[in-house]
Amino acid sequence: MLNTLTHKSGFTLVELMMTIAVASIVLGIGIPSFVSLIDNNRLTAYANDMVGALNLARSESIRRSMQVTVRRKGVSNSNWDAGWEVFTDVDVDGVLDAGTDVLLREYPALSNGVTLRSGDNFACWLAYNSVGLSRGSGSDCNGGLANDSFRLCDSSAQASTSLKIIVSATGRVRICHGNGTDCSGSCPTSTP
Repeated sequence: MLNTLTHKSGFTLVELMMTIAVASIVLGIGIPSFVSLIDNNRLTAYANDMVGALNLARSESIRRSMQVTVRRKGVSNSNWDAGWEVFTDVDVDGVLDAGTDVLLREYPALSNGVTLRSGDNFACWLAYNSVGLSRGSGSDCNGGLANDSFRLCDSSAQASTSLKIIVSATGRVRICHGNGTDCSGSCPTSTP
């Protein structure tokens, strides 16, 4: 009779349960961080869209030697959630006129839970003149002061992850992260 030893390979039940326990702990720690990463990336992408629109308007205004306007698509003052459009503004009124103005780019509405609010100076639109200086619509949408900011918030994330897009009178655009002195202000408590 031949006595051969057979070696069986595989995991024991104890080893398998330990592996599942370790994997559960790692996932429990990692998933909330991943959700936060997704929220932050979504806000950053929207902020980059707005900064890109503003920089496009400024560069086109200088290139074309005329006013180029960035206007909200929504009807509520200071609420830019419905998206925005960039266009040449021949008659300098902040309104896209068929036949005379040229639509350069259109941006879609923000996803649910994300808000983009402007200060009163940019309630309806923001424009750049032929030398790249900014001018705002003012709260009455008839033209006004030139410097203000936008606050980008995500209701599913913490207010500390909000972003502020600051536009100076000289046309310079920058993004402020966090709640420092230049980033004062708060996000709305609910999405309208």
